[in-house]
Amino acid sequence: MNRISNSDFPSGYNSQQVNLVDLLGQIWKGKKIVAAFIIAAIVLAVVYLSVAKEKWTSTSIINRPDVGQINNYSNAMNILYGDAAPSLVNIQQDFIDRFNAAFSALAETLDNQNEPEKLTIESAVKGQTLPLKVSYTGPSPEIVQRKLSEFIQKTDEQVANELRADLTMNIRAKSDELTKAVTRQETIAKEQKTQKMAQINQALTVASQSNVKEPKAQQVDQVTQDTMFMLGSDALNSMMKNEASRPLAFSDEYYSLRQNLLAVSALTIDKAEIHSYRYVMKPNLPFRRDSPKKSIVLVIAVFLGLMAGSGWVLARNAVNNINHKR
Repeated sequence: MNRISNSDFPSGYNSQQVNLVDLLGQIWKGKKIVAAFIIAAIVLAVVYLSVAKEKWTSTSIINRPDVGQINNYSNAMNILYGDAAPSLVNIQQDFIDRFNAAFSALAETLDNQNEPEKLTIESAVKGQTLPLKVSYTGPSPEIVQRKLSEFIQKTDEQVANELRADLTMNIRAKSDELTKAVTRQETIAKEQKTQKMAQINQALTVASQSNVKEPKAQQVDQVTQDTMFMLGSDALNSMMKNEASRPLAFSDEYYSLRQNLLAVSALTIDKAEIHSYRYVMKPNLPFRRDSPKKSIVLVIAVFLGLMAGSGWVLARNAVNNINHKR
């Protein structure tokens, strides 16, 4: 091969220009070799694309549950706690916070497997806590869409079961509290009745011993416990019979407690429909894979083939020149 010398170029060319043109000239003369390297690199890239594991990502956006999705839970809380019950907004926020925590825990568990799975949850809008964007990465569009839906449903069921368990425990505790309060009121009413009958019986004994049959008091409302015998044995006997058959007397508080107890006892939360989120966007079916990127892989293959082929040509020419000088 003829070597290009500096004298073959006009005087305006410097050595750097001459060297660059020389290199380009050598590469051009070895263009068939360079093309062969490029073709080989493309073939390797095609083989890589055919065997490389594909990665696809399905994405969904969720937000706080609607009022209808937490209606049963909200009603139960209102029955349990009345004015002290949490507001709908607070319940909605608590539900989505529970979902976020449970989903993050599931993502961490999947990432720590022998064969890690990529499940993520993050804010959908930068600087805002809601809505949330959840995504799952896997080997095919259909699989990632299905599995993301399953993971969301699984987390929702887990949170719903936890909420039902908490609410059931609260119902049991409230029912016990109200039952004790009602029992206490009934005990007090029984004691009051027993005490009143004892007072009448004592007055009747005194009236009988004093031989007071007819009322001696001018005004009944002025009779005290000590002077009750002055009502006379006949009246006291009637009072005794009436008091024994009369039902217990309860305050308005007792009936309020009974009403609350009945309402709490009627709560059935086991089958209540509870959801901790609502879809803003359901899991999508991706149409572009994350990797490998066909166009990028082919461009890199062409570039590497060009570099390798050019390097081969230049190295071969350098070796030939050294041998020629010898």
